[in-house]
Amino acid sequence: MKKFFDDIKKDMKFKSAGPGKKLTEDTSSKPDVVQSSSNAKHNRNVPSEGAQRAGAAALARIEQQHRPKVHTSQDAIRNQVKRELEAEAASLAEKEKAAAAEGSKVPVKDPACLSVSGVYFTCPLTGATLTKSEREVRIKEAIFMRFEEDAIEASVMMIYTFNKDRDKVKAAVDIISKYVDNICKNPTEEKYRKIKLSNKVFQEKVRSVEGSREFLQALGFTSVMMPVEGQEEEEEFLVLPEQSPDALELMKERRDRLQRGEPVRAQLDRQPQAFRPSPNAQRFELPPEFYNLTADELKKEQQQRSDLVEKNAMLRTKAMREREEQRERRKYNYTLLRIRLPDGNLLQGTFYAWDRLPVLFGFVRESLVDGWQPFELIAPGGQKLQEDEEVALAECNLVPAALLTFAWDAAVQADIAAAGRKSPAILKPELLETIRTLS
Repeated sequence: MKKFFDDIKKDMKFKSAGPGKKLTEDTSSKPDVVQSSSNAKHNRNVPSEGAQRAGAAALARIEQQHRPKVHTSQDAIRNQVKRELEAEAASLAEKEKAAAAEGSKVPVKDPACLSVSGVYFTCPLTGATLTKSEREVRIKEAIFMRFEEDAIEASVMMIYTFNKDRDKVKAAVDIISKYVDNICKNPTEEKYRKIKLSNKVFQEKVRSVEGSREFLQALGFTSVMMPVEGQEEEEEFLVLPEQSPDALELMKERRDRLQRGEPVRAQLDRQPQAFRPSPNAQRFELPPEFYNLTADELKKEQQQRSDLVEKNAMLRTKAMREREEQRERRKYNYTLLRIRLPDGNLLQGTFYAWDRLPVLFGFVRESLVDGWQPFELIAPGGQKLQEDEEVALAECNLVPAALLTFAWDAAVQADIAAAGRKSPAILKPELLETIRTLS
């Protein structure tokens, strides 16, 4: 065996490319492979043609070891997930560090004096409570973990959640759907089961969309290096083996799941909280998360509040006031609302500034023992809010915080009293168990 490899070394000269680099053949001094019959006896020790082919194959395997591996297995996906999560965690740490440094420029309020500790969200996949700064990375983590259970579902979530450009997502979904359609219509045609990764359409429309490759791999495509006519070097293809009729039907079902995909979004945690009757019900101290402002803008906002009385004293037209109010409302992402109940207790919840009135009414109704009863909500200034009006809270001047008044329907209450029924507690027991006193 040693003599065989010594012969190969004599037959081929190699240039060392240094540590970590593959060896390359010096073709300028390569001897002829095929020997004439007259020299056969003299060159008895030269390897045969078959031995040379075996040696070349061994060298090719060595070269292949230096090529970057294309990850297609579930283990590879898990490794990729781990790397991406580590990168996301590092990025999140940097952002939080920068946010802390930026926030230090704004006067910090005592957390004990805040009306609510912050804005929180719930992960729809895990049920975990998330802060505003960590919601994206935790949603990604939950999606990656789904690959263990359902790679199709996880990759569809990736496509719709990780990519913000809806038009790019639609274009990628349409092209992938076309791949599946062509395969199902021509199951024995190999050309429809091969995707050249350097293809311009694939590069621009599919590969650029996160999750698209994972979806194709979940369909059964694997990475293969293949020769290309007219090229010396091989190129990477995604190749799907020929599918059975049942497998083709499953591919159609998975295509439909792709087309019905939706982004995974963290849901706002409204943090329902009951408070005892308090003269401080109209006092609100909000954390920075409620503002759609940078630290510098928030600082200016605090300075400008001192000029508000003077501005209101100026003579302005209705159109001018409305434009200014619109600008003011755009400064806030969220709003904190309190509802004063007939027994004096308060119900508090966090909302998006663009949530509609039916969302507010639904929140209140779900907190009541007798949620079936009709009731009214009255905004500051005496305006009665209408449950069926699709109007944003910001448009009702209920941002960034407001105290509303709750009132039962008088006619229904009269009927209940006439029937001799005693009204129960207004709020559900689980809210009363955690009732607090406003500081």
